[in-house]
Amino acid sequence: MIDVVLRAVGLEKTFRKPFTGKRVPAVRGISFEVSRGEVFGFLGPNGAGKTTTIKMLMGLIAPTSGDVDILGVRVPAPDVMARVGFLAENPYVYPYLTPREFVELCGRLSGLKGKDLRDRASRVLERVGLAGAIDRQARALSKGMLQRVGLAAALVHDPELLVLDEPMSGLDPVGRKEVRDLIVEEKAQGRTVFFSSHILSDVETLCDRVCILRKGQVVIAGALRDLLTEDKRLTEVVVADVAGALRETLAPLAIAMRDVGGALVMEVEGDAGVRAVVEAAFAAGATLRSIAPKREKLEDFFVREVL
Repeated sequence: MIDVVLRAVGLEKTFRKPFTGKRVPAVRGISFEVSRGEVFGFLGPNGAGKTTTIKMLMGLIAPTSGDVDILGVRVPAPDVMARVGFLAENPYVYPYLTPREFVELCGRLSGLKGKDLRDRASRVLERVGLAGAIDRQARALSKGMLQRVGLAAALVHDPELLVLDEPMSGLDPVGRKEVRDLIVEEKAQGRTVFFSSHILSDVETLCDRVCILRKGQVVIAGALRDLLTEDKRLTEVVVADVAGALRETLAPLAIAMRDVGGALVMEVEGDAGVRAVVEAAFAAGATLRSIAPKREKLEDFFVREVL
């Protein structure tokens, strides 16, 4: 079995402006690998080259130079693309088709047919939350619902690799949670998921590894557990039901302290400091919510590396 599901080597893309013919480099020598069974985040600010790179990976545009291998096969290759599910950033759904008709059409393009196709289309549309709109014309659907239709079309043929360009775009908080849960389910079933997103909290929650672009080049890539280092000195302690007297007791024990959602979030230095906070909280009858090592947030890391 192939361990590297997706590999890009030296990808470059240069566009020419109309009339002037001026060369505009969009992607400059990008290389990365995505391993089987992982969730891989593809990040970068607007204009960094993420969507252009994804289009090259999917064979929608030809690279100026460089190579792409998917499932061990050099692309473009129609046979291997039948094992890939792709959601574009702004999926186009034929306006006079219903979600059922559109997803069945996409399934036929991947070789499905008959009762198996019909059953899969119904099942996957229910899975993305469109059971109540399955026979409504696409022109009557909201942007978020069209996003769900596109996601269903990417899933209908049970792909080995999912490539999702901004899958949470246009979704409400419930829809975002459902997509996050779906990605977790796909990984649990052994699928490989490659997705781009500007919602860094989702990336931090879901991804095993990330690749960050800036101006068409890879700035940094690696496992999140390695990139987001822990501060060995500090621990985050969250205490709820804090009365005024307890707050005064805890204040000198914390390096920083803030109120979040009715709880007191403290950064405490050293094991002795954590022990003192916990003992004071229990003695006052407060509720200890959590104790965790202070870890850098992906948002802070992203801003530091990209700006």
